[in-house]
This record gives sequence, structure tokens and C-alpha cells, in this order.
Amino acid sequence: MNPSRPSNIIVIGAGVVGSAVAWELARRGAVVRTLDDRPPAMGATQASAGMLAPFTESKDRNDAFLELAVRSLELYDGFVKNVVSASGLPIGYQRTGTLEVATSREHMAELEDLADRLKGRGVALRLLDARAARAEEPHLSAKVAGGLLIETHGFVNAVELTRALAMAARCQGASAIEGQRARRISRSPDGVVVETSGGTLSADAVVLAAGSWSAQLEIEGVARPPVRPVRGQLLHLAWRGTGLRRVLWGEHCYMVPWPDGTLLVGATMEEVGFDERTTAGGVQGLLEAARALVPEAADAGLLSARAGLRPGSPDAMPVIGPSRAMDGLVYATGHFRNGVLLAPVTARLVADAMLSGRIDPALDAVGPQRFEGL
Repeated sequence: MNPSRPSNIIVIGAGVVGSAVAWELARRGAVVRTLDDRPPAMGATQASAGMLAPFTESKDRNDAFLELAVRSLELYDGFVKNVVSASGLPIGYQRTGTLEVATSREHMAELEDLADRLKGRGVALRLLDARAARAEEPHLSAKVAGGLLIETHGFVNAVELTRALAMAARCQGASAIEGQRARRISRSPDGVVVETSGGTLSADAVVLAAGSWSAQLEIEGVARPPVRPVRGQLLHLAWRGTGLRRVLWGEHCYMVPWPDGTLLVGATMEEVGFDERTTAGGVQGLLEAARALVPEAADAGLLSARAGLRPGSPDAMPVIGPSRAMDGLVYATGHFRNGVLLAPVTARLVADAMLSGRIDPALDAVGPQRFEGL
């Protein structure tokens, strides 16, 4: 490690992003402490379906997001392999593709346009008519108009991944401070001070990876990051009979089949502040959307409903990189619904900046410099 770089780092947040950053820093030789008032994966991560689908997620995002998301997906095979090896814990992970389903001629036309654009990037895909879509997924509604199969997509068990990352970081010497919430960050002559609900901590530097709660911290002389909570509700269903073959995307929900035969259905997007409740309306809406896409979902058992607060930003892009307003402060927040997908590349960008002094060109699009006072 470069001796001029920080060697004692506090990571605020133990979700998938914070845990990935902590592991990457620790395995490169930094002394790392993670700080969260909840155990790893118990915030927004526990309500994530873990989808790895950049070409679908990027439809309403800019090219910079797509480039970052594709880059992160390309890291995933090695990322999961290394975390499993370092932690000794299993991680559910599959790259069986995703099938986006159109139930109208208008939506099918959009998929045709998307397929044309993606072919130019060399993406492995198949555009399917109604019959071919139902052949790929026999459970689909008879109302399907067609679909787009993207073979490189997949999913990961977000909770298992996060817990394995936390264990891998501990195996590299990192420690966890649980049950305490960060309240304030300030500078000291020797580095950074983090005031928590349980006391005061000092370090060379701090990574703010607190998701939706990032804007609740007071940071001395620095504006609060423009991150807000967006509630997403998710259902866990017990499926009967032959399961779905791969992840399905509909116009109003997605469905992720797990290897244990259960099924995740998500997700709402609700601007309700810091309200983490699951609601009858949210559950009903997801069930109706699932039944419209796959009629047999009406026969599934409801195992649980979950809710998580995704950290949204004004431009729907994450906030990653060193602060211009405070030395020793680095952001890794604002990932919205893509924290799991972007965790590998976020960890690499943060560790490169902090430990090697390398400012990746990707930080031009996602760095905090695009917001005043950060």
C-alpha cells in the first residue's frame, strides 16, 4: 500500500455496497472498521432481488450508467468466486439470462428498438415472437406479444453475498461496530472523526456508504449528499410445480426464481420518506402484476413481504468518489435500485482512489463534484 495513502479507514454502512468496499480495502491491506446500527444486509439489501441486468436497467438511464453497469457485470464471476473463497460461505449466483416480456404491440416495438441498439454493442440476445417466448417460458400468459432474451444477465442472492463480503472482510482483519449509528463527520489534525450514537471514532479517512441514510449525517463544512429514500416492496412466494426457467421482466413487475423453488416478485417504487413498512396495497399490486404475467402465480404461497429504502439521487446515478470539500471523505452512495449490480465496480473505484491515488475516468460521471458543496 502507498504509505502516503490512508491505512485506517471507517466504512459507514454494512449493506452490499459498504460491505464490498470494506472487503476490497481490507484485502488491499487497509485497517478497516465498518459502522452500522444494523447487521450486514439488514437495510435495503434484504429487500433486493439481486438482479444483474444492466441492459434492461439502463433503458431509462444514460450511457455512462450503462458503461459502469456492464463493467461491473463483467467483474461478477471473479468477484463471487473470490468472495466465496475468502469467506468460506456459499453465495447463490446464476447467469441464466433474463427474459423481458411484452404484452402489447407498443412494448414489443420498444424491445425491437432496444435489440437493434444492443446488437451494435455485440450483446448476446434473442428477440422472440409470442410463440417463441412461450416456448422459452411455458408459464407465461397467453396475452404475451413477445420478448427479449438477454443471455448474459443473471442474479445473485444479495443477502448471502453481503454476509459473505462481511465475513471475507473480517478474515482480512476488518472489524465491525454494530448497533451504533453515525451522527457526524468532522476533520481533526490527524484525520477524520466520526461521532456515533455510542461514542467517537478516529481514522485517516471515512467512506460514506450509508445508502438512504447518507443525507442524515451532519458533515462539518460539507453539504449533505442529495440522496433520498425510495421504498421498494418485494414478495417471497412458495412456488408449486415446475419453476420458472429464468428471471422474467414484465411491464409492472419482475420475477426471480431461486434454486430452492421459491420466487421473488418485485418491486414497487414509492416516494414515502423513511417509511419501511410493507403495505396491503403494495402486496396486492405486486400479486396482480405477477398474475398478469404468469397466471399460475395466483396459486403460489405467500412466504413474506419485505420493504427496503433505496437511495435515490437527482439524476438516478450513484455518488462515488472523493469529496472536494473535505479531505479524507469518500462517497459510495446513491445507487438507487442497482447497489447489488454496481457493488464490484464501486468497491474497485473507491479502493483505487483511496489506496492507489487512481481517479478512474468513470468518476467523471458519478463523482460528487456534480453536486455543489460535496
